[in-house]
Amino acid sequence: MTDKRFIALDTEDARHYRAGGKDANGQVPEPKISEGGAMPCRHCLENIAAGEEYLILAHRPFPMAQPYAEIGPIFLHAGDCPRYADETQIPDMFREWDRIMLRGYGADDRIVYGTGTVVDANELAATADAIMAHPDVRYVHARSAKNNCYQMRIEPAKQHQAR
Repeated sequence: MTDKRFIALDTEDARHYRAGGKDANGQVPEPKISEGGAMPCRHCLENIAAGEEYLILAHRPFPMAQPYAEIGPIFLHAGDCPRYADETQIPDMFREWDRIMLRGYGADDRIVYGTGTVVDANELAATADAIMAHPDVRYVHARSAKNNCYQMRIEPAKQHQAR
């Protein structure tokens, strides 16, 4: 098993959205009240509890626009929450899921074809390792298997430390 990091949304991005900054579609994030259930905050990587205020917004988890830079909806606690800190461990939230989609990306931030797969959540770490073993893969995105929504980035530990 490879040493890897499970990387949440950057705190600066979370602050930008919470301050009313525009999302990837040029819109202000929409405030909502959670009904509970599967409402994953991409900053703390925990579900947003029933009754808590959250934001829904369009996010592009890539450094720049290009044909493979997908934009999609994400949830974010409306108030401050601690960024997921224990990057060496799979966030508990994902241990409760049935399935998860994983897809590898190259240094050019484009999909490495043949790396996309949907797996049982208990296979997340081993499958991410297998994808990152591909010589052209620099990092992996974890996405919802049901809705294709971006969840987090996974990359080799040595790569993250060098950034």
